[in-house]
Amino acid sequence: MRICHFLILFLFVLISFRSAQAQTCNANIPASTPDSQLTDNGDGTITDSKTGLMWKKCVEGVSGSNCDSGAVGSFTWQTALQQTDVVNNGSGFAGHTDWRLPNIKELVSLVEEKCYDPSINLTRFPNTPPGNILSGSPSAAYSWCYAWVVEFYEGVAYDGNRVNGLYQVRLVRGGQ
Repeated sequence: MRICHFLILFLFVLISFRSAQAQTCNANIPASTPDSQLTDNGDGTITDSKTGLMWKKCVEGVSGSNCDSGAVGSFTWQTALQQTDVVNNGSGFAGHTDWRLPNIKELVSLVEEKCYDPSINLTRFPNTPPGNILSGSPSAAYSWCYAWVVEFYEGVAYDGNRVNGLYQVRLVRGGQ
């Protein structure tokens, strides 16, 4: 019984320590998503001049100019699709009603390759947790069960369970 308590305490301390750490970036690597490429529109959106995409600054469930209000939402594929309907069928967001899940190529374009924990431009996307963000792209293998996900701790894409998996969501609109 004491071993169980010790392990639980150890895991709690480890998780607390990890979440208290700050983003780490390699100054010797050029930014893949520099501030100059990402424009803060002042309305909760960020426009990427390279891709033409407009992103919600905060992941779903979080709001505020620094994305520090609310709680990060957890979504399955189905609830993520429902969330886009909630945003678009309501009053929209920032004057737009065409928000959607990004495809995997679009989502990977947000990865800041010189950083990890999280691997995203924190100047433009503040307080982004280093978690797994769901794309709207089904995996080629077993598309009925898997979708592409980007893990923003290290910026790695993988196919995640879209039926039972729970993921963060960042909505996008537009594109070239």
